[in-house]
Amino acid sequence: MFDTLSDRLAATFKNLRGKGRLSEADIDATAREIRIALLEADVALPVVRSFIANVKERARGAEVSQALNPAQQMIKIVNEELVGILGGETRRLRFAKNPPTVIMLAGLQGAGKTTLAGKLGLWLKGQGHSPLLVACDLQRPNAVNQLSVVADRAGVAVYAPEPGNGVGDPVQVAKDSIEHARSKQYDVVIVDTAGRLGIDQELMQQAADIRDAVSPDEILFVVDAMIGQDAVNTAEAFRDGVGFDGVVLSKLDGDARGGAALSIAHVTGKQVMFASNGEKLEDFDAFHPDRMASRILDMGDLLTLIEQAEKTFSQEEAAKMASKLASSKGKDFTLDDFLAQMEQVRKMGSISKLLGMLPGMGQIKDQINNIDERDVDRTAAIIKSMTPKERAEPTIINGSRRARIAKGSGVEVSAVKNLVERFFDARKMMSKMAQGGGMPGMPGMPGMGGGPGRQKKQVKQAKGKRKSGNPMKRKAEEQAAAARREQAAAQGGAFGLPAPEDKNFELPDEFKKFMG
Repeated sequence: MFDTLSDRLAATFKNLRGKGRLSEADIDATAREIRIALLEADVALPVVRSFIANVKERARGAEVSQALNPAQQMIKIVNEELVGILGGETRRLRFAKNPPTVIMLAGLQGAGKTTLAGKLGLWLKGQGHSPLLVACDLQRPNAVNQLSVVADRAGVAVYAPEPGNGVGDPVQVAKDSIEHARSKQYDVVIVDTAGRLGIDQELMQQAADIRDAVSPDEILFVVDAMIGQDAVNTAEAFRDGVGFDGVVLSKLDGDARGGAALSIAHVTGKQVMFASNGEKLEDFDAFHPDRMASRILDMGDLLTLIEQAEKTFSQEEAAKMASKLASSKGKDFTLDDFLAQMEQVRKMGSISKLLGMLPGMGQIKDQINNIDERDVDRTAAIIKSMTPKERAEPTIINGSRRARIAKGSGVEVSAVKNLVERFFDARKMMSKMAQGGGMPGMPGMPGMGGGPGRQKKQVKQAKGKRKSGNPMKRKAEEQAAAARREQAAAQGGAFGLPAPEDKNFELPDEFKKFMG
């Protein structure tokens, strides 16, 4: 969603590189480019004005003029101001002292409230809670049925006493759900309310009635990140009519301009708390302003990547794999282990999304977007077409075995050959790193080669001057050396100073002062 904005900002900062200091004209030109980039990204005009004013004020201050690298300092300022307009610090859910905690979802029809209720339920379940989804959208056709299906997929409970499709009282359902949650020991209640195509009095009244009936601990306004500036207007109308505590952005994986997401927190004064960035129920997480700002500036989001890896990978399995790689030059690491690792990475999400979280990947985003996710499936099919012995000992795979494996997995023989060769190369490299060798080709740096697993080269001692084996010649050399020493003693020591034997020698007064 922020690709265009990222590209424009990257091009702007590229023009600043190599400058020892920034002139007033440089600051104005940079601010103008950033303003255009933000307006093209559909950021609200009041937000752009405030952002540019803050950036220019800080750029003219001492933190840039006295910096060793003004370009990097400008990037730091823009990053901090982006974090500011995105809400500053991460806002966490407030839980009730006496359960259940009631969370009410509000927003327009089509914003994705029902699906988001399932995503939030799954996320809370992963946090150790027992959520209950409540179907209070009784107007939209099949809304109750949809929530039941989503809840089933998320593995959470649902409370839907009314069939919906225009039948039932949503306020009464919401009120009864609290007692139901208390009796069944659910500690979080997520109330899915009805929406409209636009803001109207009936929508606001119903939302206000449900709010008064259940007294929610959190009211979350769900907004479609793709609808542009109208998102800001809708958010202001809901804030004034019903009130809300936080914002949830849905459809953040779309290709529309994402300025609304940058504007809502600043305009409404309510922070973005969650973001949905995909169709799967797992594509949902807490919104971190600092991480989003880093992504926009193509500085990556390694913290989110690490968190996803920690959720997916078992520490016990990781330790087992590391020990296999560290022992006997990695020969214990088999194709079965390789397949298990690959499937674990696949569980984290699409390869292109994972690569996009690395710093600097915005420069090759076209290549990342063209990655064929089916290549992982093809690789898995090739490995699964091998016998257990072939997976354990890939060295036995000869021409006839390659032909059989290729036929079984529906690929060319060359694909099987390439996979086995890549496996050996990868195993060799990973084994070297696991044994403390670090990255190949970078010796002498701690953790990057030349580690404890590598023997240090012995330093050869310098040889003394060789003596001649001829006694007559050796005697002549010794006499010449003695004569040179006598001559040096007569002329003075090194650097023209008198020899140490000269007891009458005294340093000059200025040298005595210097030496104390």
